Amino acid sequence: MNFNDLPLTIPNLEKVKKQYEDILQEIKEADTAEKVVSLIHKKDRIDVEVSSDVSIINIRYTIDTTNKEYKEANEKINQIIPVISSYSLPIVKEILAKPFRKEMEDKLGKFLFDKMENSLLAFDEKIIPNLIKDNELCSKHDEILGSSKIKYNGEIYTITQLGKFTNSPDRQVRKEVSKLIENFFKKNNEELGKVYDEMVKNRNDIALKMGFNNFMEYQYKSLGRVDYDFEDVRKYRDQIYRVVLPIYKKLIRKQSKLLDIKTLQFYDLNLDFKDGNPQPNGEIDELVEYAKKMYNQMSPDIGSFFEMMADSNLLSLKATPGKVPGGYMTTILKYKVPFIFANSNGTTADVDTLTHEVGHAFQYYNARNVGISDYTMPTLEACEIHSMSMEFLTYPYMDLFFNDMAEKYKYMHLKDAITILPYICLIDEFQENVYLNVNMSHEERCAKFRDLEKKWLPLKKYNGFPFYNKGTWWLKQGHVFNSPFYYIDYSLAQVVAFQFFEESLKNKDKTWKKYVRLCKMGGKYPFLTLLEKNHLRNPFIEGNVKKAIKPLLKILNSYNID
Repeated sequence: MNFNDLPLTIPNLEKVKKQYEDILQEIKEADTAEKVVSLIHKKDRIDVEVSSDVSIINIRYTIDTTNKEYKEANEKINQIIPVISSYSLPIVKEILAKPFRKEMEDKLGKFLFDKMENSLLAFDEKIIPNLIKDNELCSKHDEILGSSKIKYNGEIYTITQLGKFTNSPDRQVRKEVSKLIENFFKKNNEELGKVYDEMVKNRNDIALKMGFNNFMEYQYKSLGRVDYDFEDVRKYRDQIYRVVLPIYKKLIRKQSKLLDIKTLQFYDLNLDFKDGNPQPNGEIDELVEYAKKMYNQMSPDIGSFFEMMADSNLLSLKATPGKVPGGYMTTILKYKVPFIFANSNGTTADVDTLTHEVGHAFQYYNARNVGISDYTMPTLEACEIHSMSMEFLTYPYMDLFFNDMAEKYKYMHLKDAITILPYICLIDEFQENVYLNVNMSHEERCAKFRDLEKKWLPLKKYNGFPFYNKGTWWLKQGHVFNSPFYYIDYSLAQVVAFQFFEESLKNKDKTWKKYVRLCKMGGKYPFLTLLEKNHLRNPFIEGNVKKAIKPLLKILNSYNID
């Protein structure tokens, strides 16, 4: 199959409703575990059809938010997705009410039924209007960012395309471009603030309707976090603060020396070397060819997989007008393939994003036949292990992309992987404050963010940028708008990925087998059980963050970056 040939199909609500009603009746009449298990598979096949249609619409819309057909299709699915969830609700209730649950668990796994119970806590027909509104607000946010058209040196750029200038060796260029980006967010500040305020109040309403004290409690259930809670995350953040923040300060001060700049400003932080950061050898199409060589050298299984992705047009990597910023991997379950979305801009981020998203995609592809679609991918924090580990497992092949600058790339990537950890915790703590104080004004939220920035990123300076200095940087972080409380998953997964990296330096082949085994396991178990079954350290346990970080400092010092 070729992605370009796939039809744009909006799910038929009446048809889906009838299919679900028929299944519900059959489940009510079923008197054995075998019959119900068969009907669960039958429902799953319907879910796969619907999910695939939604994915195709979402992909096409995020590639081009200005396309009228895609925009209208996206608006329609924003309306119908929560309604379809309501059709599923009585089926889940009926399944869980059966007296032979243990027999069903023996056949399909306990976690599937735990997730069903969790879903009942996170969804009810009474919140459908709220969910529709949330979808619409997320689309509005995407449209604002996707519409960016910024003039620089006589050319028109999107925010993402401008990114390549933010690590220019010329400090004046970095400053000028950063000011243009700041101006874009300043211009849209009021509208983005209003969108977010509506999101926060609407989400809080969801939580209250579902019987929770606040949206944070609700969202932890919605994200399927069954084996840890926000108290565990708070303790984890404390580990990051105590262990990583001192290292962050040392690395930023080292960066200051490398750049020969006494007081780094925020627009200096994207540059690691005075003569310029490593640049990939060519445009994104050339990088894809290098990636083909790399993955074929790594292993035949991932080599053939990546060839299939490229040949089937399952990669959208170029930054283009109307495209939503950022990157993601999604699945088209009907065809059992993943799709990778990115915004190349000629920087090292092109390589980072490509390897990261391939990690996600390769995991899904390995688990695509696991038996039921709910098990093809794990919960989000576990998903990020595959992607972040892939970034490190490709280190031996970075000369394909960077030639003699590969050592500098690896130093920069590893340094960034460490120094981003406090920033992730900042975003997480900010969201906690927002949803525990839903009536804060936009200005108060920004002030709170700036206070937290001073706690988590004490060396970040905004001299000459008064808008950012008011605490508006969070407007740039799409996860705050579209994926509340997801961002901490990157930090949890990064700490686990460090273990894969450390082990790969000792035994590359053994580590690759361990990695593939984790991928194939999909989402059959919750996060902490997946770690246990694959002999990976639990980041919530006191001391494990230090164990993960300590070996990295020696590795950083080993790189020849002179």
